[in-house]
Amino acid sequence: MSTTEVVSSSAATNAGAARVEMKLEVVVIPVSDVDRAKEFYEKIGWRLNVDRSPNEDFRLVQFTPPGSCCSVHFGKGVTPAAPGSAKSFLVVADIVAARDHLVAAGVEVGEFFHDGPEGKGPGLHPERLTYRSRALFSDPDGNVWHMQEVTYRLPGRVEPGATSFSSADDLARALRRAAVALGKGQGDLSWLDRYAEYVVREQAGLEAPRS
Repeated sequence: MSTTEVVSSSAATNAGAARVEMKLEVVVIPVSDVDRAKEFYEKIGWRLNVDRSPNEDFRLVQFTPPGSCCSVHFGKGVTPAAPGSAKSFLVVADIVAARDHLVAAGVEVGEFFHDGPEGKGPGLHPERLTYRSRALFSDPDGNVWHMQEVTYRLPGRVEPGATSFSSADDLARALRRAAVALGKGQGDLSWLDRYAEYVVREQAGLEAPRS
């Protein structure tokens, strides 16, 4: 039995513990056919960053899921793991829309199910609570991608002062949830979409949208 004491990040911070920023950059997945895997991830809309092969014994392919800061590596001579042995998680803001997108791209996606402290069951979570609704799909080698609907982060799971949104749609949904929570969810809220697009483009250093 382990005697290691687990201390929360807030407690460690309060105790004056030093913190070094470490950001997850790449997840490596094992594949048997590099070109087939590349075609699959292009088909589902992930961004191709790198495809290089300096010699016959090595090839590196990198893709990044839309809105993600972490990328995926696969290729030849990249990992000794057995093809199809990886299982990773993807966070989506709307799991129904995400599943529809994959199915439209020709991907076989499992049925919705929900999971959490109250147990596991079929279908979307009855209340669509954050972190609860799930669906699975696999790449051609059988590497499993576990989609999880996250509509807001629970306390302690977001770095203080580091809140950001990967797209105008994500920000607009957050603004709408805030409006409802504050009792301001009635009437025309279409202006929130325009405001969200403005904020995201401004953060990215892009020209502001025209009105």
